Amino acid sequence: MTTDIVRVFAPAKVNLFLHVGDKRADGFHPLESLAVFVHIGDVLTLERSSELSLRIEGPFAEGLSSDGDNLVLKAARALNANAAITLTKNLPIASGIGGGSADAAAALRGLNELWSLNRSNLHEVAADLGSDVPVCIRGKAAWMEGRGDILTPVSVPALSLVLVNPRVNVSTADVFRTLKSRSGLGLRLGLSDDPLRFLMQTKNDLEAPARNLQPVIGEVLSAFRRLPDVLLARMSGSGATCFGIFKDDASAAHAAQRLSAANPGWWVRAAKTIQ
Repeated sequence: MTTDIVRVFAPAKVNLFLHVGDKRADGFHPLESLAVFVHIGDVLTLERSSELSLRIEGPFAEGLSSDGDNLVLKAARALNANAAITLTKNLPIASGIGGGSADAAAALRGLNELWSLNRSNLHEVAADLGSDVPVCIRGKAAWMEGRGDILTPVSVPALSLVLVNPRVNVSTADVFRTLKSRSGLGLRLGLSDDPLRFLMQTKNDLEAPARNLQPVIGEVLSAFRRLPDVLLARMSGSGATCFGIFKDDASAAHAAQRLSAANPGWWVRAAKTIQ
């Protein structure tokens, strides 16, 4: 059975920790990270067409290019598949929660379904598009290694989170260029039933250089840590989005309300991890 229109959800990715190793000969930094996905994200609508096009709408459409450098279009060209694509951009741009990578992964999944391509190598195609795209193909919790392309599915208990972006962009290249301290690699995965205890052994190596580039990240983390019910506060990816882990959904919702009221210019969302 064929379909003329496919809608695909592109969930936000949150790096619960991120350790970086020394730069490899190919210029990439090896990493270790535990990534989870939440029920907040962008939406792609793909309609059968003889030509490839991209229209961007939504609260964060402004400033996002729809020309050939857009990862959604690159994903379509990688599959040699055309469609009239509409991207509803709900996530902040360049925010450390995998928005562009999630959109590219959603495009790959959507085109595969729209045209019944039956491509079994989407992971390999995704890896050529960017380091974060492979983990976004599955859209569920994964242990990331290599440059992000070596993935091990993991089971992570449901987490109640609050995401905060202070509406500043952070260049991933600039963050890595100013990175001075690395945790190194070789951490053993040991979540068991207590992810918080495991995460206390970890950090985000990119947080310090990102804070130097955008000091408001430190203000976000301080605001989180002043909340009575926060269990852990940390930056995701290369920033500037930060997250707080809370004991339950009610605590997360209350925290989101408080943060929004005190900081009306920030993007604040309570979120639940996808299981």
